[in-house]
Amino acid sequence: MDQLFAPWRIEWVERDGEDAIDGCPFCVIPDRDADREHLLLAESEHTVVLLNNYPYNPGHAMVIPRRHTGDWVDLSEAELLDHAKLKRRTLSALRSAFAPDGFNVGENLGGAAAGGSIDDHLHTHVLPRWSGDTNFMPVVGDTKVVVEALDDTYAKLHEAFAEQDGVTVADGETAVQID
Repeated sequence: MDQLFAPWRIEWVERDGEDAIDGCPFCVIPDRDADREHLLLAESEHTVVLLNNYPYNPGHAMVIPRRHTGDWVDLSEAELLDHAKLKRRTLSALRSAFAPDGFNVGENLGGAAAGGSIDDHLHTHVLPRWSGDTNFMPVVGDTKVVVEALDDTYAKLHEAFAEQDGVTVADGETAVQID
């Protein structure tokens, strides 16, 4: 029998279900308090950055327009520019926090057929990658090993965003405000 030890998953197992999100999580989470708890790292006028709840690698972030839409053509010029600027800041923060060898940046567009679990609110995945970060586990064991807890990843990336120019930081528990 194969065994995986993942003690941080106890929070998911013991959840009470009262914190269920009613509606689109990308719309609801930025309006909630407890940014760190909801993995909200940074926000600007039109865009937010969240850590992925089910990361492929440590640092797997998502850059998300605030406005609910599943289609890029619906975004205004200001929203497009803001999204691009926050994606650039996200790449910079990931480089500073994790020193990856490269990145995968991508989107699932076109609804459920594209494979995304949230298909009606577009979002850009930004994944840091390292040479040799894949191993036998996904191939042989149909299991992905993520080597860092989300809370540790949040702390590193929050600090990296906080060190950038043109930001306001209240504390380590609140999303970095991009001015």
